[in-house]
Amino acid sequence: MTTQGPEQTAGRIVDLGRRTRAATPFRLEPDAGTCREMAATLGIEGLRKVRFEGEVRPDGPTDWRLEARLGATVVQPCVVTLAPVTTRIDRDVIRRYLADFVEPEADEAEMPEDDTAEPLPARLDLGQVMIEALALALPDYPRADGAELGEAVYAAPGVAPMRDEDAKPLAGLAALRDRLRSEDDDGDT
Repeated sequence: MTTQGPEQTAGRIVDLGRRTRAATPFRLEPDAGTCREMAATLGIEGLRKVRFEGEVRPDGPTDWRLEARLGATVVQPCVVTLAPVTTRIDRDVIRRYLADFVEPEADEAEMPEDDTAEPLPARLDLGQVMIEALALALPDYPRADGAELGEAVYAAPGVAPMRDEDAKPLAGLAALRDRLRSEDDDGDT
């Protein structure tokens, strides 16, 4: 993975526990080998042209804020045909690292309104933030152009399968009404 930018970070790690609280710009552009590893980690077919660029800066006396732009081209299998589907992802990424962050203690807890807040780590791995942001941005159900799911009909052996039309018993009433009206009209003449 190459790290470039106006001011280079020392690798992918930013020390948030250091005494000097200065903004740190970064740009990560993984090489082909790293992209293959990331694709395997994410469970996708391919990953090309990845760039994660932004800045980590102080946010108040104890907190930090990461603002970045994630760009990537991903290849995933179509959920219908399994054909490769290429998608371009361009997303803003914001994370706030809070010194006074409180983890929920209950087994089940409501999602907070602010989903950018996280506990303040001593060291921030920008590569891990990039992978997490990419995982959250992946399309859930990639579909190839023209791919149709169709209707799946199942039933036990010897039983007629139920279709969507069968589940709408009142749908046939309009046709019955029209047929009865036409019979009435034919009988009146």
